[in-house]
Amino acid sequence: MDSIAAPLTDVRSWARRPAAALATAGNALTVDVEDYFQVEAFAGHIDPAAWDRHECRIERNLDRILGLFDTAGAKATFFTLGWIGERYPALVRRIVDAGHELASHGYGHQRVDRDGQARFSADISRSKALLEDLSGCEVKGYRAPCFSISRHNLWALDALKAAGYRYSSSINPIRHDTYGLPEAPRHAFHPFADESFVEIPVSSVRLFGANWPCGGGGYFRLMPLAWSLAGLSRIRKQEGKPCVFYFHPWEIDPDQPRIPSLPLKSAFRHYVNLSRMEGKVARLLQHFSWDRIDRIFSVGGV
Repeated sequence: MDSIAAPLTDVRSWARRPAAALATAGNALTVDVEDYFQVEAFAGHIDPAAWDRHECRIERNLDRILGLFDTAGAKATFFTLGWIGERYPALVRRIVDAGHELASHGYGHQRVDRDGQARFSADISRSKALLEDLSGCEVKGYRAPCFSISRHNLWALDALKAAGYRYSSSINPIRHDTYGLPEAPRHAFHPFADESFVEIPVSSVRLFGANWPCGGGGYFRLMPLAWSLAGLSRIRKQEGKPCVFYFHPWEIDPDQPRIPSLPLKSAFRHYVNLSRMEGKVARLLQHFSWDRIDRIFSVGGV
């Protein structure tokens, strides 16, 4: 592998290798396709071996999302768990048939920083092959569960490149208690000198000497919509860069089953403002032009 070992000086060198955007006016819309019982907030409370015993709500939520996107004329990249694709192959076909990009979220939502290199390589190869067999399309992209590629496991980018992926959207350049690499570039860059692979961070805005999240997830549910609109507009107008936004299907589902006995922090992170999320996403879609990652960025082979 073309190694990019973990020292901080290597991370800072990435700023010298920015990736080009193909669509000057568009922004990348992404969905992390996992169900409510598979999230990190419930790790330690729900055994992955018991996932099949929980009510799966992914189909109804994905169909609602596909309808939202169709109404808005938006296309997106769906980072999909192999576990989901294996059980709902028709859902994979609906994503692809609607003109969206299918990408990998790994097989079983295992954090990269809890995997060894051999297990991670097996996981990303398994999910890529499975999704390609189901869809008949090349799976070019990968997003790590919980943005769990950091300075301590940069070998994961080597593994992704070796497995045939063309890009990753796995490094979040903010400070967070469970993930983040704030020293990384805020916009798409090439981690390898040969520029054959692209890392595409979720959007953040630079204010007061720090990177602040404005590209979706729990922050989008917690903060007023105006915060995200202002941050994304700043990236577009002042920096001239495409934005990258993400959310999950379970975030538009306020009626999902409640998991008992959760720590207050975990419960708050998962359940805050679920009832408002679908409306906020619909309004966000009206403010910007949205497309698939592989049509916004210079991904190899596109």
